[in-house]
Amino acid sequence: MGNIVEQLLFSASITGPICLMLALGVILKRTQIINENFIDVASKLVFNVTLPALLFLSIISSNHDLASSAPLIGYGLAANLLFFILSTYATGRLFPKHKDQGVIIQGGFRANTAIIGLAYVSNAYGSSGVALAAVYVASMTLLYNIQAVICLSPKGEESSQRAFGVIIKTITKNPLIIAIMVGMLFYLLAIPVPKMVLDAGQYFANMTLPLALLCTGGSLGIGSLKHEKHSTWFSTALKLIFAPLFITIGALLLGYRGIELALVFLMSSAPTAAASYVMARAMGGNAPLAANIIALTTVCSLLTCTLGIFVLSTLELI
Repeated sequence: MGNIVEQLLFSASITGPICLMLALGVILKRTQIINENFIDVASKLVFNVTLPALLFLSIISSNHDLASSAPLIGYGLAANLLFFILSTYATGRLFPKHKDQGVIIQGGFRANTAIIGLAYVSNAYGSSGVALAAVYVASMTLLYNIQAVICLSPKGEESSQRAFGVIIKTITKNPLIIAIMVGMLFYLLAIPVPKMVLDAGQYFANMTLPLALLCTGGSLGIGSLKHEKHSTWFSTALKLIFAPLFITIGALLLGYRGIELALVFLMSSAPTAAASYVMARAMGGNAPLAANIIALTTVCSLLTCTLGIFVLSTLELI
């Protein structure tokens, strides 16, 4: 009994702080201490400045041999690509004539690795976990953007050309990818960074997760879930149940344990990324449905992720 309580407390220590920050974001928005303009500006600050700073600093200060993580990154890419194919097939069978198939599929595979997933890993393993997660985030960001454009694009030669242009634009101009690539360059070439720059960058990095979680909580719109119930719940089940099970079991069968297994699980069990709403809007998809999926997966992931951590830690796999 004591061991079970200990594992529950460990699980809660990872997801609990995130739950509180999201709840605080909801409260601050409802009491009008923060508003839509604050959320919009702060989200841009996080995406363009503070989160890239966090990822860059985590990589260059890492004691982990990032080169040895290549097999794990390769597995993550392969598993997520295969899950995308399975999700596309399942959605086509269950919603054969649904005009929003692409939005449902995107909600099912596109995890919020850069904020919620990173926060999970940070709470569980600290800076060493974040450094390893940074490289994982970069590879998943590349894959997610490509997959999102594929599933959201209408069929046709003209649409295919437009989709290719969107893929190139989202990859080459993504601040997270740029920061991680530059960080890897500095890390591999052992390029020194002045302490003054590191200290200033750390100020930005320390702002990232609290500010991002407040914005995520403030932007949640649970009241809108009365629309598109079936498609919303199906996409949520894909994201929070089938994706973590499929990807984590695969990692287990390949022999991953400890921090690497935890990283795979925590990243795959993160809720649908807020970027899926932006992408759905940009590609002419059902943006309200995308918002519903984000809201529902964000709330429910706190429960499913806690349960998953409890099971894995009880079995002494992480």
